[in-house]
Amino acid sequence: MRLIPHAFSRALSLVLATLVLSYGWSAQAEPRPLAVEPLQVVTSKGVFDFQVEIADTDATRERGLMFRKSLAPDKGMLFDFKKAQPVAFWMENTLIPLDMIFIGADGRIISIARNAVPLSQTPIGSGGPALGVLEVRGGRAAEMGALPGDRVKNRIFPQ
Repeated sequence: MRLIPHAFSRALSLVLATLVLSYGWSAQAEPRPLAVEPLQVVTSKGVFDFQVEIADTDATRERGLMFRKSLAPDKGMLFDFKKAQPVAFWMENTLIPLDMIFIGADGRIISIARNAVPLSQTPIGSGGPALGVLEVRGGRAAEMGALPGDRVKNRIFPQ
């Protein structure tokens, strides 16, 4: 075992304590809360209001809804990619079935992956350039009658 000089040891302890307090010790520590915004899905069945968490950084998009045990019918997560591009998702570490609604730059639904299987590592592609992806509780897209071409309203999509 190598000894660390006392002054260096105190400085190292201070740095480690700061890191632990700032970033959390565990990789699965509860993340900081995300911004929540209103979103509407407009289908032939009507207008459906949601409060969605915004995942707009690499870290928040990577974590998504992993480790969640439930999701209310009027809640979801909107992934903002900032630029329309083909994207693919998987369900690794996601414990509940989800509907993934892939949305183009014009706010129109381009495709829907319904009832994605929890814990699956199979990639689910957007089927075209997506600016955003709305994840809602599995089966919710069918309840709303959501189809490709329907509109999603949120600040990231032009009106």
